[in-house]
Amino acid sequence: MNILCSYQKERAGGETDRAFKERGIRMYLSEGKKELIFEPEFLQGNICHASNVCLMGEGRIGAVWFAGKKEGQADVSIWKSIRRDGRWSKPVMAAHDVEEAHWNPVLYRRQDNKVLLLYKVGNEISRWYTKVRISEDGGESFGEARELVPGDRGGRGPVRCKMITLSDGSILAGMSTENGIWTAYADRSPDGGESWERSNPIGLSVAYEGENTAASSRIQVSEQSFYGRGVIQPTLWESAPGEVHMLLRSSEGQIYRADSADYGKSWGSAYPTGLPNNNSGIDVVRCEDGLLFLCMNPVGENWGKRTPIVLLASADNGETWKEEAVLENTPGEYSYPSIIADGRKIYVTYTFDRKSIAFWEFMRKEV
Repeated sequence: MNILCSYQKERAGGETDRAFKERGIRMYLSEGKKELIFEPEFLQGNICHASNVCLMGEGRIGAVWFAGKKEGQADVSIWKSIRRDGRWSKPVMAAHDVEEAHWNPVLYRRQDNKVLLLYKVGNEISRWYTKVRISEDGGESFGEARELVPGDRGGRGPVRCKMITLSDGSILAGMSTENGIWTAYADRSPDGGESWERSNPIGLSVAYEGENTAASSRIQVSEQSFYGRGVIQPTLWESAPGEVHMLLRSSEGQIYRADSADYGKSWGSAYPTGLPNNNSGIDVVRCEDGLLFLCMNPVGENWGKRTPIVLLASADNGETWKEEAVLENTPGEYSYPSIIADGRKIYVTYTFDRKSIAFWEFMRKEV
């Protein structure tokens, strides 16, 4: 189903949510509430990035991210905080296994209520390996780290976005590799994360000869990221039993999509959606009634600016999208969102100018 998605941006530049509502355009969300998980002073001059948010049980919400002097340096560690009774706990280090860079943590709460913490390790992105720790107390503490797939180099399991539980009980993770041509996959576990089965590759037919694709960029990413072209960091949803879809960050100025009809075991080719993408992270969530929410930077330029950051909604399984909210629209970096749904509540985290992690809570409107 190669349907080109349209981004219906009905909001004028800079228009507030209140004015947007007063024009009579139906919105799915009520007013949102924003807070920072920690004050920027906590970092003591360091940076933070790549948050992931997860329901931890008993009304708690967990968030993890990486922080250190500079992305890709050996001091970069994994940090976590838990929100209970409307307050975030003081962040604590959750992992720093070896003197190598740690990246892109992901939380996942299994059906037995054990919580998995997965993250990448390695100074070279092309040689990443994935570590996993398991918590038996709802994410308050984690056990010893082990390699998710022993001996793997390149990064099995989730590369950045949340894992999802499919209708057959299996876990599906969006993974990708960055070694010249960027390539995406889905990694599937039928046994709660003990073993993993990788899908066919999902890529683009693009030419790349090793050049720097962002020589003038001021984005604070590891310089390694500027060398490569293709699609990475899939975000996933299941629309019906076995019918699974992914949206992909790309180097081509727009988001790509791929679809599977067999629980993510095999995938069709990636195709363009028309949704703008600045070669930065995106995340999508499917609500119980089928409504999709997508958080992204609506900037159609490779390595373009990472502002604004917006929330879109789709009522037709991602064929068309409408803007629901502008989360940030001032100069700075607001990127790498993570989004989840809990009944009629929507939670979003993202990088707040590399100085903190922002958290939004929205309530679904009755429509």
